[in-house]
Amino acid sequence: MPIIKSAKKRVRVARKATVRNVKTKRGLKVALKAFHASLTSGKKTAAAHSKAQSRLDKAGKKGVLHKNKVARKKSQLSVKAKAAAGVTKPKGAKKAVTKKPAVKKAAPKKVVAKKTVAKKPTAKKSPAKKTTAKKK
Repeated sequence: MPIIKSAKKRVRVARKATVRNVKTKRGLKVALKAFHASLTSGKKTAAAHSKAQSRLDKAGKKGVLHKNKVARKKSQLSVKAKAAAGVTKPKGAKKAVTKKPAVKKAAPKKVVAKKTVAKKPTAKKSPAKKTTAKKK
């Protein structure tokens, strides 16, 4: 157990936050299970989808889940809801093969020769003279 007053308070605050987070997670799990159950039964999918999204948003707002995870989960729920409603096909389904219209090829670009610029003559430096040190 902590001895310092501020450490004792942190323990109390952490305990309260843990209870709050567990409650949020439990509500989220219940909403997600209800949504998946509604997908299989086909009843009230829109209401369950709305409830699950709301619970995800609350969990993200409270910091229980990361905002990117919340966005990913909401996207997954939407894909499943649309597939259940028959609006779109699920991701795993194969697409129908259709022939694409022939695309006209663009005319080749003209190649332009680069102009060469004459270099300026540089002044030649005379080689450095060797100096020899006299030995005494």
